[in-house]
Amino acid sequence: MLSLCLSLVLAVSAPPPAGEVSLDAVLSAPFPSDLTASPSGGRIAWVFNARGARNVWVAEAPEYRGRQVTAYADDDGQEIGDLAFTPDGRTIVFVRGGDANRKGEIPNPKSVADGAEQAVIAVASSGGAPRKLSDGRAAAVSPSGDRVAFTLKDQVWWAPLSGDEKPSQAFKARGEAGQLTWSPDGRLLAFVSRRGDHSFVGVFDAASRTVRYLDPSTDRDVSPVWSRDGKHLAYLRIPSSRQLETFRPQREGEPWSIRVADAATGAAREIFRADKGRGSVFRNVVADRQLFWGAGDRIVFPWEKDGWTHLYSVPAAGGTPGLLTHGDFEVEYVSLSPDGSQIVFNSNQGDVDRRHLWKVSVAGGRLAALTSGRGIEWSPHVAGDGTIAYFRSDAHKPPRPATLRPGGADGDVAPGAIPSEFPEASLVEPEPVSLTASDGLVIHGQLFRPRNVAAGEKRPAVIFFHGGSRRQMLLGWHYNYYYRNAYAMNQYLASRGYVVLAVNYRSGIGYGMEFREALDYGAAGASEFHDVLGAGLYLKSRADVDPGRIGLWGGSYGGYLTALGLARASDLFAAGVDMHGVHDWNEVIQNFEPEYQPQQRPDAARLAFESSPMASIKGWRSPVLLVHGDDDRNVPFSQSVMLAEALRERGVPFEELIFPDDVHDFLTHAHWLAAYRAAADFFDRKLSVRTAGGK
Repeated sequence: MLSLCLSLVLAVSAPPPAGEVSLDAVLSAPFPSDLTASPSGGRIAWVFNARGARNVWVAEAPEYRGRQVTAYADDDGQEIGDLAFTPDGRTIVFVRGGDANRKGEIPNPKSVADGAEQAVIAVASSGGAPRKLSDGRAAAVSPSGDRVAFTLKDQVWWAPLSGDEKPSQAFKARGEAGQLTWSPDGRLLAFVSRRGDHSFVGVFDAASRTVRYLDPSTDRDVSPVWSRDGKHLAYLRIPSSRQLETFRPQREGEPWSIRVADAATGAAREIFRADKGRGSVFRNVVADRQLFWGAGDRIVFPWEKDGWTHLYSVPAAGGTPGLLTHGDFEVEYVSLSPDGSQIVFNSNQGDVDRRHLWKVSVAGGRLAALTSGRGIEWSPHVAGDGTIAYFRSDAHKPPRPATLRPGGADGDVAPGAIPSEFPEASLVEPEPVSLTASDGLVIHGQLFRPRNVAAGEKRPAVIFFHGGSRRQMLLGWHYNYYYRNAYAMNQYLASRGYVVLAVNYRSGIGYGMEFREALDYGAAGASEFHDVLGAGLYLKSRADVDPGRIGLWGGSYGGYLTALGLARASDLFAAGVDMHGVHDWNEVIQNFEPEYQPQQRPDAARLAFESSPMASIKGWRSPVLLVHGDDDRNVPFSQSVMLAEALRERGVPFEELIFPDDVHDFLTHAHWLAAYRAAADFFDRKLSVRTAGGK
């Protein structure tokens, strides 16, 4: 076993050979996230993460030119999120710092001696010094703009935006409070109270100092949304279940429903119930809430009735739902226009490996395409002046904010934020490919072919597996920060001479419910290994690939598949980089379902272990690099400890790069650079890229 010195992998590398992009340069563009729009006037805000320094940016009508309003300068690993405007658009409230783990520890990836904090902060949209309002998270600005509610240690607190008074606890309640939602007049505050195997929707009335739970049951009531007049609340009721649900297929279950409650009395009634069979298990879209109360008292919601994630609309009084979107595609990011008349969303309609923007009336009608072409668009939000703000990218240009103005004008909001060193022209165009898994299933992926491959030359190859597994890699820069980085790494490897294949294996998104809820996937049989094997055989058959020099890499679920490939097929895969991967499902399931006790479910536990890399450890011979942060809240660090011990006992060569105090999705830019430099160096040494003409 060889431990890599962090100072070594952080050192400045020599200039890259001709044709090779610099890792620093390909990761130099700031990554945008947390887009929001002011409901009045024309203002938008978002977060830019520039080499680890995260800041709030704003753009305003009529020019919509981005400008930075906070001045955090360090790669300190402190996240910024939960952005919200006050109603007048003059102030932005946000949360800085990550969520606590189960021990109450805030992420501190730089190991700062005084620790880290998670705080609710306000800043003027015109700029100025940010003001800390309180420790806390999940901030919700009141409609009157005078105060902000938030959660602190699972209780609901609030603080005046003026800072004239100290924050105080709004009320005391059992359970873990979240999903705070003000009524339109600001008199009532709805929330979700999570209580282990069930949850309630509650309403707090500040004037009467009362808390009422709406039609409480043994199920999970979530995602409350107010009617536009503030007299009613709609929410989801998802049946509770003691069946194992994590990392195993769920094609059907006890149907979920939508309920509407009278805010004054608490009386509730069911207005919609999903049919049995397909679509009976609720499927989320990416949105602040899963229900949208639109104009004309129509409630828009996602449903997989036909096996695809689509939007439906139903009267708040109940009735037959109408399908708003139709076809073999999936709706993903969704938002409602300020006047409640339009839903704007993105989907992969007609372009399975990309995302484009659309809009539709909440009452139904013809879909209107807002974008098209070879780009990728996501996170649409409508500002008060009708401008649609969103993020976009393509194969060469990195993610960035843009706007669609009334009348069709389109443009980038902060073009100067991308540094001149970003190697846009040097990137290769990934190609869509289809390949056959070892059990015959057709799967999709993207192929990155290095430039200047001579006729008859065979290059080393690397297969990348995304995490999730509810993810999909695309034909361009990804909308998720983790996979933006992975796309950059795949481009970097291609520039170094590797043939790179990114695989959209079964149990991922984008291809419908049956592909996502693949039979026997994950802890129920590891059927994705057929895709791992099929990808290896596909590369082995290519004329430009050396079949003896095929490697694997991936993080999280991708680390799981990397480890599974090395454990079960070391004769095919020569080396791998396993970043915070799953090695024994039984322990990881407990991390997501604490009530799961393997000894009480011996059959399920046996299958889960047999579906894990540890079950095939005797066949593991290929060298591997293990990368992990020891404050990982998704995949316990003990998974890498367990694997390292087993590999050491069997004499399997492994190296490791460990980040003390960092989490699953590395919080500092320096750690991403260190991990990727170590991975590239590892593949160079194990696959000998420099001796293969791949310079």
